[in-house]
Amino acid sequence: MLFDSSIRKELARSFGATLVVLVTVVMTMMLIRTLGQASRGSVSPSDVMLVMGFTVLGQLPTILSLSLFIAVVGTLSRMYRDSEMVIWFASGRGLISLLKPLVRFAWPVMAVVAVLSLLVWPWANSQIQELKTRYEQRSDIDRIAPGEFQESSNGSRVFFIDKESADTQTGNNIFIAATDGTRESVTSARSARLETQNGERMALLTDGQRLETTRDKPGVKVSEFSEYGTRIGSAPSGSAEELSVKTRATHELVMNPLPAFQAELGWRIGLALAALNFVVLGLAVASVNPRAARSTSLVFALFAFIVYYNLMTLGQSWVGAGRLGLASFMVLLHGGMLMASLLVLAARHNQWTIRRLWQAGPKPRSAP
Repeated sequence: MLFDSSIRKELARSFGATLVVLVTVVMTMMLIRTLGQASRGSVSPSDVMLVMGFTVLGQLPTILSLSLFIAVVGTLSRMYRDSEMVIWFASGRGLISLLKPLVRFAWPVMAVVAVLSLLVWPWANSQIQELKTRYEQRSDIDRIAPGEFQESSNGSRVFFIDKESADTQTGNNIFIAATDGTRESVTSARSARLETQNGERMALLTDGQRLETTRDKPGVKVSEFSEYGTRIGSAPSGSAEELSVKTRATHELVMNPLPAFQAELGWRIGLALAALNFVVLGLAVASVNPRAARSTSLVFALFAFIVYYNLMTLGQSWVGAGRLGLASFMVLLHGGMLMASLLVLAARHNQWTIRRLWQAGPKPRSAP
């Protein structure tokens, strides 16, 4: 049908433009956030673009759902404003008949949202976690940057190198401040080199001085040395730390009955169901008030989107805390939203009003 193809083309243009704008905004926000994490030492500066890319990839289901919702509401509102809906209604077609072309346009987007939320979302989170863990587990000597004070992995030592040597295994003008229980020490040396002794990495300092104090004893112990060795601790390559729930594969969540796993599963499935609900809700609420601003419908769409996703987050926390079952949460939120949207759509399609329903109600019989 010509009308169906024209509305799908307009939806595609609106969806594409909205998607580009939202992706640009999210990328800018994620870049600022990732740069902040890099400045705090949580992310390697060389991995900023990778972390930002994986973060945006994980946020794509939300971006696609919002773009689809805005495209539906914006397109239908323009049709109302330009009296195209009047022509559609005058041809004998109701509001519900628009649901078919909308679903035909939206089902590829909903399929992509489902794939991203169920498969790509945990993979992107696992990649980010791996990058962060790898950076946190680097050895103390790898943390040292020329001209900067750097803290060790356990926070017990602070390193400083005045300038970088041409050889990556040596350095000049070394400063180390260490705290070990009740003892504090400050070590300075003219140069240092790395060696491996008995399977451990050692930093051998040359031509330096060591100041050592004890908190419960007065005085300072001063030592000068021509060569002094200190072990550079590093975290084990295979950490036994349990992976985050967000990095778990979807089939693992299905097989695990723990509330935290069920909450994450409900969030991923809910992202896919929300895309469908947004299409029905957009058709149900799209309209134009000539006395209101042109952007009123888009403001309402953003408000509905925020409320919906806040309810999803709230429900996820309730399921994770064991206060609500996964099935009950899915039926109450997503099923309830779908039924409410269909009810509003049916009321507008059949032009139900409280006055008409009251007049069409049962009337009292007159006395014979």
